Amino acid sequence: MRLFVFVLLCLLALLQYHLWFGKNGLRDRHALLEEVELVIESNSELRQRNLMMFSEIEDLKEGTDAIEERARNELGLVKEGETFFRIVPKED
Repeated sequence: MRLFVFVLLCLLALLQYHLWFGKNGLRDRHALLEEVELVIESNSELRQRNLMMFSEIEDLKEGTDAIEERARNELGLVKEGETFFRIVPKED
């Protein structure tokens, strides 16, 4: 009987070791949960960036205001009748 109880206790200890420290144990699970959190956060940022890009694409497709704004900022568009002023800072 003592031998049977000893074997059961050893088996229980072995199972507990595998649960806490073994491959795919609680330590690995905790590390995977942290990794999943990081991936979810990264996906959220990428999803937000994609939404902004889709919004900008829709503006460029549907309206001329976004195209005009881009042309003014990136290409220096000046309409007829407008006066363009460039302010140059004084050099020391």
